[in-house]
Order: sequence, then structure tokens, then C-alpha cells
Amino acid sequence: MPCTVIVGAFWGDEGKGKIISYLALKDKIDFCVRTGSVNATHTVWIGSKRYALHMIPAAFIYEKCHLLIAAGANIHVAKFLEEVELTNVKDRVGIDHQASIIEEKHSVQDKTSTHLKGIGTTGWGVGPAVEERVRRTAKVAKEIPELQPYLADVATEINNAIDVDKKVLLEGTQGFLLSLYHGTYPYVTGRDTGAAAICSEAGVGPTRVDDVLIVFKSFITRVGGGPLPREITKEEAIKRGWFEIASGTGRDRRSAPFSLELAKKTAKINGATQAALTKLDSLFPICRGARTFDVLPQEAKNFIREIETETGIPVVLIGTGPEALDIVDRRRAR
Repeated sequence: MPCTVIVGAFWGDEGKGKIISYLALKDKIDFCVRTGSVNATHTVWIGSKRYALHMIPAAFIYEKCHLLIAAGANIHVAKFLEEVELTNVKDRVGIDHQASIIEEKHSVQDKTSTHLKGIGTTGWGVGPAVEERVRRTAKVAKEIPELQPYLADVATEINNAIDVDKKVLLEGTQGFLLSLYHGTYPYVTGRDTGAAAICSEAGVGPTRVDDVLIVFKSFITRVGGGPLPREITKEEAIKRGWFEIASGTGRDRRSAPFSLELAKKTAKINGATQAALTKLDSLFPICRGARTFDVLPQEAKNFIREIETETGIPVVLIGTGPEALDIVDRRRAR
């Protein structure tokens, strides 16, 4: 703190929403900026209530956090307005006036694009919308009447906040191995998803960042086509308790064991200074709901220390259940 970047390590679905919601509540975050687009869902659980958010930052859970959507983001207007009502954040959310707009024509084009067969798409229209933006023909937020009450200069707001030591989270979406440049091309998304790109989309220079927190999950999942090293069958994933359905699209997630090699690579390229590890209870059910490191079984501790040794960074947050506060927080113990 005061400025931390949250980046996913693998192919998305690492649990970034959980980590962001925990930090918002625990650290009383002042500003949270969401990057990316509507094709990524961040899930937040609080008081047994589940929120699957496509547009609103996951830090909404802390009622004093100011929520912003970056200039580099793509806005689905109807989904944004729906989530504003769902989360009751009308008075504390803003959209950069230069964020681009996803129109209905983009969704139609996305769903009928034959070149995406085998690669996979959510069908939201993000890819075609990005294409229009690159051609400089896309509509932007300042042109949309329904968005006028929410317009902001996000880069200026955030940099001014950093100047006075406010606590800022830059919320990355998707996972690093879906990066258009550094991922498993062509089985990737339409943008860069790394820490540097998150900063760029938000308008924050790299020297203004204090920490890059990379989020690992205790096993690896991905949806759509593309390579997944050591992939297991759906039947085996169900047996191990690893089978998941994507919260945004309802598609099955493919599964594989945790990869120290990929963890080391993604931590290095993103310049990670800290790591979070989610769903430890999926590997070690006895860990469910734990909130101190001491009560974890030795096998779980060994797994965490192996990740730290391989990546060279500390695992400071460990998810042990679905609730936002089901976390082992080791930051103050180090």
C-alpha cells in the first residue's frame, strides 16, 4: 500500500474477487479501479450472499470505497447499470469518460465469428468492440446519455489519491496466461492481462505502484480451448473436488494440478512482490474456514512454502473458504 496491483497468475478464475473483497474490508481501501471488460466475472461472498460481478469492482463490499472503471476498460452499459442497482453504489462509482462501449452489434458479431471456433468466446462482444477501438471508430462513455452521471477522469483521480497516500487497488481481470501477448496464443483474450497492462489501462505509472499481488489458485482451471498442462478428466476433477462451472458463462472449467513452473514464470514476468493462494481447502479440506497459519496441517504448510521457494515471493494471503473473510492473513506476521 498505498497502491497495489492485483493480477491473476494462470487462465483466470483464480479467486481475485475474493482477495479484493477481503482487502477492501480488512484494509479499508479508499479507491478500487477495475480494468478489463464484461467478459470477466469476479465473485464475492459475504454473509452467504453471492455476487458475480462483470463490471463493478469487487471492493464494493466496503461501503466507503470509491469505485472506478478505467479508461482502458470496455463498458457494457446495460450490465453496468444493472450492477449499480444490485450493489447500491450509485453515489460512489465512476467510469472514465474515454472507456469504450460494447454495443449489441458487437455481441452478435462475437457469437457468429467462425474464426473463434475451437478458441472459445464468452459472446459478450468484447473482441469486436476492441477491434473498433483500435480503428478509432468506437463509441466512448462520454457519448452515452445513461452514463453521464458517472463520468470521471479516472487517471487524475487515482494519481491524486496516491499523492496523498490513499489506499488504492488496481483490479486486474482474467489471467496472465490469457494475455494477447504473453499467453497461449491464439487461445487468448483480446488484450494484455499482465500487471503492466493493468497499470496502463488505469493510467498509473509503474513507479507509483508499491506492490504487485499475484493470485494463484491451489489447482489450475481454464475454459474454452487451448493447452492446459497435465489436464485431468472432468470425472477426476469431480472426484478431487476441483470441478467448477464458470460464474459468468456457465461453461465447464477444465482442471489441472498446480504448476510450480508456471507460478514461477508468471510471478517473474509480472514483477510480483507478494502472492495470494486461494481454495487451499479444495486440496486440504481440513483447512476450511481456517484463519491462522498455525492451525494448517503440515502438508498444507509445506505446499505453501514450496510455492514461496520456487517463486521467491511470500504467500501472504491464503483462502480457506468462500466467504470474503475466510483468509489466513500472514502480512503482519512476516
